Amino acid sequence: MFGILCATPEELTALQSRFGIEQQPETHGPTRVWFGQHRGDDLALALSGIGKVNAAAAATLLLTTCGAKTLIFSGVAGGLNPDHAVGSVLLGARLGIHDYGIVSGRQFTPTEYGVIPIGAPRLGEARPVPPEVRANLARLRETMAGRLAKPVELGAILTADHFLNCAETRDELRAAFGADAVDMESGAVNEIANAWNVPLYVIRTLSDLAGDDSHLSYAELAGMAAQNSAACVVELLDLLRR
Repeated sequence: MFGILCATPEELTALQSRFGIEQQPETHGPTRVWFGQHRGDDLALALSGIGKVNAAAAATLLLTTCGAKTLIFSGVAGGLNPDHAVGSVLLGARLGIHDYGIVSGRQFTPTEYGVIPIGAPRLGEARPVPPEVRANLARLRETMAGRLAKPVELGAILTADHFLNCAETRDELRAAFGADAVDMESGAVNEIANAWNVPLYVIRTLSDLAGDDSHLSYAELAGMAAQNSAACVVELLDLLRR
C-alpha cells in the first residue's frame, strides 16, 4: 500500500486526475482519504490540510489505519535557490524543520526537531534522507529528464508553519541552511516516517520564489505546479514497482 499525501485542493485535483480516483472519501477527523489502485498496487490518497500538525496526523493515519508501507508527499513549495525557476521540481534529498528551537535574548535559534532545545547545537542544514530513498529519487530525476517544461532536481527542503512572503527572509534561509525550497508539511511527515521506519518521498514543484510577490505567483501557478509534482508521482510508483 502506497500512502500519498497532499495539503491543498489544487494538489488533490492534480493527483486525482492522474489516478482516476473520484469516489467519496473516508473522513477521519481533519483528514480525508480516497482509495484506488495503480497498475495493481493499492493507493490511499490523503488530503491532510495545510501545516505540520495536519500533515503529521494524516501521515500517522495512513500508516496505522490504512496500512501504508511507503509515503509520498506531492505538492508545491516556495523557492529559496535562485538557480531554480518557478515550475522546477525539487525531489527532497534533505529535509528539515526550521521553526523549532529556542528563543533567548529575543533571538531565535533553530535546533534539530524533537530534542530539548536548551543547550542543543544550532541547526545547520536539513537532514539527508536514507540512501535508498535518495537513490530512487536520483533514478526518478533521470526518468523525468526532459519530460517537463522545467527541470527536475534533487534538493534540500525546509518546513515551517508559515507561508514565506519575504525576499529578505528567503535569502537568509538560503544562506543559513543551503536549502532550495520551503514548504509547510514535508519536515513533519519526515519525522513520522522516521519514527515508523518507512520510506518517504517528497516531490515539490516551485509555485513561487518566496519573495514579496509570492502570494500573487502562488495563486496563479499553484495548479500548474501541482500537476508537475503529480506527474512525477506516477513515474515514481512505476519505478518503485521495478
